[in-house]
Amino acid sequence: MKTPDACCRILDKRLNPNHHRFSVAPMMDWTDRHCRVFHRLMTRRARLYTEMLTTGAIIHGDRARLLGFDQSEHPVALQLGGSEPRDLAAAAKIGEDFGYDEINLNVGCPSDRVKDGRCGACLMAEPALVAEGVHAMKRAVGVPVTVKCRIGIDDQDPEIALDTLARSVVAAGADALIVHARKAWLNGLSPKENRDVPPLDYDRVYRLKASMPKVPVIINGGIPDLAAAKQHLDHVDGVMIGRAAYHEPWRLLAADPELFGEAAPYATMKDVFEAMIPYIEDQLAQGTRLHSMTRHLVGAFHGVPGARAFRRHLAENGVKQEAGVSVLHDAIALVADRAVAPIAA
Repeated sequence: MKTPDACCRILDKRLNPNHHRFSVAPMMDWTDRHCRVFHRLMTRRARLYTEMLTTGAIIHGDRARLLGFDQSEHPVALQLGGSEPRDLAAAAKIGEDFGYDEINLNVGCPSDRVKDGRCGACLMAEPALVAEGVHAMKRAVGVPVTVKCRIGIDDQDPEIALDTLARSVVAAGADALIVHARKAWLNGLSPKENRDVPPLDYDRVYRLKASMPKVPVIINGGIPDLAAAKQHLDHVDGVMIGRAAYHEPWRLLAADPELFGEAAPYATMKDVFEAMIPYIEDQLAQGTRLHSMTRHLVGAFHGVPGARAFRRHLAENGVKQEAGVSVLHDAIALVADRAVAPIAA
């Protein structure tokens, strides 16, 4: 089933590097549809990503619940987890039919749950299989197919592992590579530790780009702000920010001015919240709990006087069964007079 705008959204299926100049990373349990709507209000240009969804869930699960999204989210990419080429092709086609602008294959998640399902970072050890999956998806869909990976896993040599995977998937038709500039240690580190403990090696990603000048390469991992993002853009085609965008979402208000030379959608975070109220009201009317949406908003006023009171009010009142939009109005009022967006990168 196509979403209403699916046919008119997929107009230019070619991918140029500027399409990925700035993006917000797919993050499990965080970048759901409500989070993405919030992020989109702060940046018109960032490419947004879903949480990783397994091929099995998409093929056999509740597709409307898993894949439905608000049309304001475009451009938005669906991230898949899986390794069986036929299943990847089927799930990719379903995603395209729902109106997603890109299909991304996860070859970077270090979770044991993912590894046991033969997807995620463990596939760094099977570049030929990943290439088969990319080829199958390219045959099934017309939207861009991209791969998100690490620079290697465990005892792999990143100089060999990353080049081997990259060249394999590009030969299979991958339109872009998104590289988390760390190894993933599948034995000995938890998923949380894998986000911080393995050292960052940005130069390795720069070298990959230099060796593949015609392939869009996007760098990810430990990028704290837009000032750092601009430095990376001297070496690669795009920057993907994850936790910094989620925990300090106000940074996204500066993305369009700083990275694209365009005006921000709104001047202040107060304006962003006011713009989101109609969406929240509509979701509440459909039975969505307030906390499902407001949990993504708690970092919005980081560093602003009143931010702690804002967070406390949402935490104590947003989880109540009867919680409505008035909870958010009351929380905003605690900081509203000083809720000016910190536009510094």
